[in-house]
Amino acid sequence: MSATPDSTLANPDQRIADLERQLAEAREQQAATAEILEVINSSRGDLAPVFDAILQKAHGLCGIAFGSLELYDGGKFCSVALRGLSGRLAELLRQPHEPTPGSPTSRLLDGEQIVQITDMAELVKQQPGDPRAREAAEDDVRTALLVPLRKGGTLLGSISAGRKEVRPFTDKEIGLLQNFAAQAVIAIENARLLTETREALEQQTATAEVLQVINSSPGNLAPVFDAMLGRALQLCEAAFGHLTTWDGERWHHAAWRGWSAELLEAIRWGEPFVSSPGSVADRLVRGEDIISSADLVRDEAVRNVPFVQTMVRVGGARSYIAIALRKDAKLLGAIAIYRQELRPFTDKQIALLQNFAAQAVIAMENARLLTETRERWSSRPRPPKYCRSSTARLVTSNRCSKRCWIRRIASAELRPVCCSPMTVNASGGRLSMTRRWSSTNSAFIPARATRLPG
Repeated sequence: MSATPDSTLANPDQRIADLERQLAEAREQQAATAEILEVINSSRGDLAPVFDAILQKAHGLCGIAFGSLELYDGGKFCSVALRGLSGRLAELLRQPHEPTPGSPTSRLLDGEQIVQITDMAELVKQQPGDPRAREAAEDDVRTALLVPLRKGGTLLGSISAGRKEVRPFTDKEIGLLQNFAAQAVIAIENARLLTETREALEQQTATAEVLQVINSSPGNLAPVFDAMLGRALQLCEAAFGHLTTWDGERWHHAAWRGWSAELLEAIRWGEPFVSSPGSVADRLVRGEDIISSADLVRDEAVRNVPFVQTMVRVGGARSYIAIALRKDAKLLGAIAIYRQELRPFTDKQIALLQNFAAQAVIAMENARLLTETRERWSSRPRPPKYCRSSTARLVTSNRCSKRCWIRRIASAELRPVCCSPMTVNASGGRLSMTRRWSSTNSAFIPARATRLPG
């Protein structure tokens, strides 16, 4: 029988109180976890209420005065939820920022599981160039803890908790924040999957709508281009756009969406134009398929192009992308969309615009084939028409027997009237002929019967 430590029986009341407190804390944590999971289920991909709920529960269970949840995307951190913070520090955290070397967020990128700062004033001395650490110290943040949000080995963001006094977080509090971080990752992953599913459905719907317009508008490209631009602007979150065609020498405006009257007048919409050297149109003619600019105002490659200057000055364009329309290697035109804020288009949006460009090429090729077919049909040599009146005149003006008349037809006397091969039949005092036009149209066409004289 093992010995029982005296401490376990020294103060049973205190032991019971400790157990009751631990049980109450466990129940409170389980309730908080259940509430956050309920918010995740009801948010339908909206992360804002989930992050607010996480910071609220962390504030209550861990005794924190300040909190922030930041996402990491494109090499930058950006706060998407704050608690207890305002002023300059809140503004700095909401702005996308790259981690400075040696900063807490930089240490998370290096793989650390947690980063605890016992006294923010000491960090400011070590990192005097970190504006967020300096502002945090000025806002009375003393002890801070950063817990990473990770999916596998990928850093998605972090949860930050701060106190006004120097009081390091306990292992239990750290574990609780790590549990909240895991729930945040679940919410982020759910939102990603839901967003991807919704985007895929929207793209499929847009593709089906454009193809339906193509089928219902044979040879008419205007409604096709208009529908295509409308869906491209919606799905790519752009403000305005246009589609132009190329005839080998000049560009022609074919469709526009979202343009103001002032911009249409400034661009001289409807007038064909040539590619100026170094312009986007010139680069497309020279073989480039995708041309994009994160900021047209500061892009040296297009800064001095008159068309771009007009789009920036009158249309307020900032971020831009253009996709060439090509059939094999032949340039047919281009589709371009613009944003009025500084926000580059993502790879997914670029791929989506390429899909719309491919649909435009299909529509243009269908229109070309339909036009060629119509032209060939209208210009084909027409078969000679059987002239009943001429035949009747010949029949009535020649007085001979039926046998004589059939002999004259067989000897090609009527070929000036109908020059195609004929089959002649006489029955019941009536004459009927059947013509065969050619090998390409081998159907026999019966002519009207004509009563024979005599």
